[in-house]
Amino acid sequence: LMALKEFEVRFSEVDSMGIVWHGSYAKYFEDGREEFGKKFGLGYMYIFRNGFYAPLVDLNFQFKKPLPYETKAVVETKYINTPAAKIQFEYRIFLPEDNSIICTGSSIQVFLDKNFQLIWFIPPFYDEWKAKFGLI
Repeated sequence: LMALKEFEVRFSEVDSMGIVWHGSYAKYFEDGREEFGKKFGLGYMYIFRNGFYAPLVDLNFQFKKPLPYETKAVVETKYINTPAAKIQFEYRIFLPEDNSIICTGSSIQVFLDKNFQLIWFIPPFYDEWKAKFGLI
């Protein structure tokens, strides 16, 4: 399962050299996760309404080339299926005109209950979601 989200680099996201500041990539990955959630019905509010939080516990970036101000780019968010009680994604930010890769990365989210306790089992709603897409 994969979602694409196009974006244009804003002035607030660049450093004094006019290229995307490394911290802005976390926002681009977040935008990708939100787009994935909209497309496949796994948004943050859906998780919350089912009694859970899904905080990030791991976030990685591999920077390949600079991304200048006002450039249009795409973040690709790919779901990685795992039998563990976590949500895992891989990302690729690229330029749509030539598919050149700007940045790749990954993230892992775990499940916490409403008391902020780590959940080691796959919540029933997540099992149902995975079954809907033939992932179990």
